[in-house]
Formats: sequence, structure tokens, C-alpha cells
Amino acid sequence: MPSSHIVRLNTKARGLRVLGVDPALAGATGYGIIEFVGTTPRLVRFGSFKLPARATLAARLYEIHSLISKLVAEFTPDAVAVESVFAALNVKTALKLAEVRGVVLLAAAQASIPAHSYSPREVKSSVAGYGAASKQQMQQMVSSALGLTEVPEPADAADALAVALCHAHLARARERMDVAMPSTRLVMASRSVIRNSQSPRNRIRAARILES
Repeated sequence: MPSSHIVRLNTKARGLRVLGVDPALAGATGYGIIEFVGTTPRLVRFGSFKLPARATLAARLYEIHSLISKLVAEFTPDAVAVESVFAALNVKTALKLAEVRGVVLLAAAQASIPAHSYSPREVKSSVAGYGAASKQQMQQMVSSALGLTEVPEPADAADALAVALCHAHLARARERMDVAMPSTRLVMASRSVIRNSQSPRNRIRAARILES
């Protein structure tokens, strides 16, 4: 059954908005939506979705796809961030969990929204500062980052918010780098053209363009 919490924000001040998803096979699939108002991340919505234990895999895939599609349609995120499959899982469980991730990625693709995957260690390092943080520590760090008075429950939803924060941090860092280093990228691209030119004459021409 779905469980969710929602916060209404001023949509006119909306910045980057990210839907984070923590997919699960037998347990609850967590989801969380954050957005930036200026440089401050704010909570939009979070929750979890769990079907009865007797539900088939096909039913789980259908319901999770339906859930993510509805969230994407309602909140129109700029990106979907998904936690990748944990490497220590056995092969059978990993394959089934990959199918769950697949329907999340499908929902994003159907809405033409870019999707990104992050390992648990990447998420923990980005949000908590180190890759071995516990679930309780992650809940506390997510609560602090979003200015919440209580830690988000359940832990699956907090994990999803952490995935969203991880992507947002990296995306904003890339944006700052793009603004700060346009000339560096131009020089590097020009040098690449020179190196890849097959003709010595073309190399000379490219070098003259770079020097002008």
C-alpha cells in the first residue's frame, strides 16, 4: 500500500527538481522528490509503496511502473535518479531487482526525462560524506539537508531522497563547472581536433586557428 507525505511549494520559484527512487523487490520501494529554491534544497514529496507478499513479480512491476509514471506526470521532475543494484546480492535477486529498476527507467523514458543511476556507496558519500554510513545516519543527514524537523520515515523513502540529493549535488556541480570553464573546454576541443587530424596540412591549419 502507498504511504506518502507532501509539501506544497511556490512553483514560481522552482529550480532543479529531482525524483529519487530506491527500488525494492520484496520490501517497499521508496520515492522522494526534491527541488532547489535558489541554492537551498527543499522537500516536495516522499513516501513508499509496498505490495502484499503474495503479489507476483509481474504485479509488482506493473504497480511500480504505474506509481513512477503518476509521480512523473504530477511533479514533472527534471531528472529521475535511481539507486543501482547492490553488487553483493545473489544473481537471482539481482536480476529481479534489475527488472524493478527497468520499469522505473521505462517510466522516465516514456516521459522523455533523463534517468541516472548511482551506487549505494556513491549516494552515501555524496550525502553523508562517507560510503559506509548507516541507514540511521543517512536519515539524519537527509533531514538536515532538507531542513526537516523529523527524520523521514520509512527508511526506504529517506534512501530515495538521498538518491535525489546525490544527483542534484552532482548536477549543480557540473553546472558550476560549465559556467566557470567555457574557455578551457574550447581549448581542449581544439587540441583534440589537432590530434585527430589525419593530414599534416590540416594539423597546421587547426594550430593556426587555435593561436588566432
